[in-house]
Amino acid sequence: MSLSQNGEKTDRKMMERRNMGGRNIAVATLSMILGLFLIHVSGDNSRVGKFSAAPDHDQMRQLQAFKASLIGRQSVSGSPISPSSSPLQEAIGPRVYHVTNYGADPTGKSDSTEALNKAIADAFQVPSEGFLMEGITNLGGPQINLEGGNYLISKPLQLVAAGAGNLMIHGGTLRASDDFPVDGYLIDLSPNSWASSTEEEIREGSSLKLNLQLTSSSSSYNYEYITLRDLMLDSNYRGGGISVINSLRTSIDNCYIAHFSTNGILVQGGHETYIRNSFLGQHITAGGDAGERNYTGTAINLMGNDNAVTDVVIFSAAIGIMASGQANTFSGVHCYNKATGFGGTGIYLKLPGLTQTRIVNSYLDYTGIVAEDPVQLHISSSFFLGDAFILLKSINGVANGVTIVDNMFSGSNKGVDIVQLEGPFTQIDQVVVDRNSAKGMNIKATVARGSVEGNSSSWTVDFNPVLLFPNLIKHVQYSLSSSRGSSFPSHALRNVSENQVVIESDLAVLANVFVTVDQA
Repeated sequence: MSLSQNGEKTDRKMMERRNMGGRNIAVATLSMILGLFLIHVSGDNSRVGKFSAAPDHDQMRQLQAFKASLIGRQSVSGSPISPSSSPLQEAIGPRVYHVTNYGADPTGKSDSTEALNKAIADAFQVPSEGFLMEGITNLGGPQINLEGGNYLISKPLQLVAAGAGNLMIHGGTLRASDDFPVDGYLIDLSPNSWASSTEEEIREGSSLKLNLQLTSSSSSYNYEYITLRDLMLDSNYRGGGISVINSLRTSIDNCYIAHFSTNGILVQGGHETYIRNSFLGQHITAGGDAGERNYTGTAINLMGNDNAVTDVVIFSAAIGIMASGQANTFSGVHCYNKATGFGGTGIYLKLPGLTQTRIVNSYLDYTGIVAEDPVQLHISSSFFLGDAFILLKSINGVANGVTIVDNMFSGSNKGVDIVQLEGPFTQIDQVVVDRNSAKGMNIKATVARGSVEGNSSSWTVDFNPVLLFPNLIKHVQYSLSSSRGSSFPSHALRNVSENQVVIESDLAVLANVFVTVDQA
């Protein structure tokens, strides 16, 4: 290598160092200016809490974007980096999509539907991370970050195409506009998300090249592992909050869903939608609402199997939870949606013949539980207040494998039974209603104990006030105790009918008779 070549190489290195040093100085200077600007904004107490209208906020965002662009154009080695197609990735890196970078209005004054859908569409552009269920592309966990804003939308937010999973939407408020479809949902995980025409519009608006394999999913499910978290959804009395159609392992966590006219959450088909730590109500109230008689809608409508509702409060709706799918679990649910006296129901199990539902550790507050033809139903460790009760409703006269035990009932001394029947039941097996406590309400059970005392040769114990099913006693145990006289009378069970037990002896004797009966 010649001396002139060595000199040229040295000059190039010195030039690169000067350029890098210049960029570092510019970034440092801009950081100092931005810091002084933040101090100025935070020091102005009169502007605190006025995020939506502050011009300083816009200036700050411009400075941050400019700083990010200086950093983003150079790699660690000093080589230039090609600009990202996503407005977010110039600012904070990949896989987290801040919706305001797409033009969403966090003040809720203008329609943000298109901007939010563009952010969702960008999340679908990431390279595949393999598969979840067969036919479900793993998006790798991108996040749609609503940045704590309040966004007005005029159409449902929908995913680009079926056949994808591992995506999160979180951290803000969505509010339906006055022209939002009355049969729509603010977040709609449905199989026909983004039909071809809408997809073309989104492509034109954001120059997208969507992954075509998503549009032809071979999976039997639409989506898998979609997480909706830390959201407030205001349906504006137009449609519902969240729709989950034929999806797998969907998580709805820490959401507040209000002002729905249809369903707060609809789950149809699929498996394992988990709803937890959330609050739902058609009208925002803490009870005692003068308009409670007029509540409509259903807070949670489960038309699928293997779902769980955990630690959820339902404070207004005609029906708290409607379940028409099997093998669902409800735990820690507090329903005070619409009182039974006004025609409301806390939990309605519309699964005649195959219920397979567990309700535990829940609070039914002036509103009860209805189960049609219950088969494999378990209700325990729950509290029923305000004359709330459990109603077993006959469709085909079947009650099988029902366990209602260890619950507390509190009423107003109006003679309300804790468990009631509607219609005749003719196929009854393995039904246990026992060990419940009641204050101000009438105990009903399938196991009862009674006693009678007298000097007689016939003793009758009437169990109608306690036994749940009419004219049904399957098992009887009794004992006769007599301590007077020297005779030993012969005695026997003589009759069991109309929920009465008759014990007779061969001679009159002063005795105590103890009887236990079981309808199971």
